[in-house]
Amino acid sequence: MMKFVKTTDEKLGETVCRGVHESGLTVILIKKKNFCKSYATFSTKYGSVNTEFVVPGEQTPTKVIDGIAHFLEHKVFEQPDGTNAFNDFSKYGANANAFTSFAVTNYLFSCTDNFYENLEILLGFVQTPYFTEENVEKEKGIIAQEIRMYDDDADQVCYYNCLKAMYKNHPVRTEIAGSVEEIMKTTPALLYKCYKTFYHPSNMALICVGDLDEQRIAELVDKHIKTEKTQGSIVQVFPGEPRTVNKKYAEAYFDIPMPMFMLGFKDKEVGGSGADMLKREILTSCILRVLFGKSSPFYRRLYDSGLINKSFAAFYEYEDSFGYVAISGESRDPKAVEKEIYKTVSSAAASGIDREAFKRAKKVLFGSNAASFDSVEELGNEYMFAFHRGVELFDYPEICMSLTAEEADARIKELFDKECGSLSVVLPKKMI
Repeated sequence: MMKFVKTTDEKLGETVCRGVHESGLTVILIKKKNFCKSYATFSTKYGSVNTEFVVPGEQTPTKVIDGIAHFLEHKVFEQPDGTNAFNDFSKYGANANAFTSFAVTNYLFSCTDNFYENLEILLGFVQTPYFTEENVEKEKGIIAQEIRMYDDDADQVCYYNCLKAMYKNHPVRTEIAGSVEEIMKTTPALLYKCYKTFYHPSNMALICVGDLDEQRIAELVDKHIKTEKTQGSIVQVFPGEPRTVNKKYAEAYFDIPMPMFMLGFKDKEVGGSGADMLKREILTSCILRVLFGKSSPFYRRLYDSGLINKSFAAFYEYEDSFGYVAISGESRDPKAVEKEIYKTVSSAAASGIDREAFKRAKKVLFGSNAASFDSVEELGNEYMFAFHRGVELFDYPEICMSLTAEEADARIKELFDKECGSLSVVLPKKMI
C-alpha cells in the first residue's frame, strides 16, 4: 500500500500527508480536524494553452485544436453504460463539478457525508474514458452553444480582446472553450490521444481536504488507479512571443449601459522555480493593492470623481509560460482611467512605493492567505494550482513577510512598461 509522509507546519497549524502511488499519482491529504465538510480534487496539468506538445516516446510535436482540453473535460463525465457521473454523486449527497483553466483540468466534489463513496466515484469515472462518434457529435452542439453564449458576454469579450491585444502568438490569447469552427474538428481518436497523454497518473494529483483518514484514501487509490507503465515527461511547445504587446488598443460594442475596460500589462518575466513564481505573484499582488486597492489614493480619487465604480479591480494571472496584470472595471471614460493608471505607476516608479502602505499590504495578504485555510474548497483549489506550478502553498506566509519595498520598486519599473500595456474597451452600441 502507498506510504504517506506526514508533515506539520507549527506556525500555520496545518498537517499534510503526502504520498506517491506506484502509478506516479501524487496523493495529498490536508487534515482539518473536526471539520464537518470534506473536499477532493482530482486534477491533471493540462489546460487550454497545451495545444502543442511532444508525447513521451515520440520525437515529433503533436499540434491539436483549440478547446480540446475543455471538450475532454465535458466528455469524461459520460460513462460506457450511458450514465453520467453527476447522477452517481447525487446519490451520495455530493456537490460535484469540474473546470478547465489555462493550465489545469480539475474534477472535484464536496460533501458532509459519504466522502469515501464519493471518492470512489471520482477516481472511477475520471479513469474511464468513453468516446464514440455519436457522443462526440452530440457534445459538439452543446459546447458550440456554450461558446456562443460566451461570445455574447461583454465581460468575456473585453477580457479576451485584452489577451489578444497583449499576446501575438501564445495560446493564452485563445478562449478556453475554443471556437465553434475548431471544436467541430474534434474526433474520438484525438480525445483518446490527449487523454492518454495528459491523464496518465504521473501527470495528475489527488488532493483531499477534511477530517479524513489517509489509509482509507490509500486503499481506494490502490483499488481504482491502474499501475501503468511509467510515462516520461511531456514536453510543452510554445510559439515564440515578443516581449512587447501585439497591439495597444482593442474595441468592441455591446448592448451595455456603461463602457467597460481592461488594461493589461504583459509580464516580461515568466517561468522560473516554483518559489520564484510564488514570490513574483505575492510581490505583484502587494503592489496592486498599494497602487490600486480600495484604500489607495488612486481608488479614492477616481471613485469620488465618478470615473470608476465598485466594479474596479486589479489582479495578477500567471503560469509557467505567461504572466500579466489586468486592471478592469466600468467607466464613462476608459481612456481617462488609463491615463490615471499610467500616471500612478509612473509616479511610483520615480519616487518608490509607499513604505507604510506596502507593510500594510503584506499584512493584509498574509491574513487573507491564512483565512483561506478555513474553507476546504478554497484551500483544496489553491493547493491544487500551487502543486501543478511546483509551488509549496504553505511557503506563502514566510515569502510574503520577507518581501522588501526595494524589491517592489524594481518590480514596478519592470512590469508597468508602456510598451507592454494593452487597453481593451467595450462600448455601448449607442456610442457608435
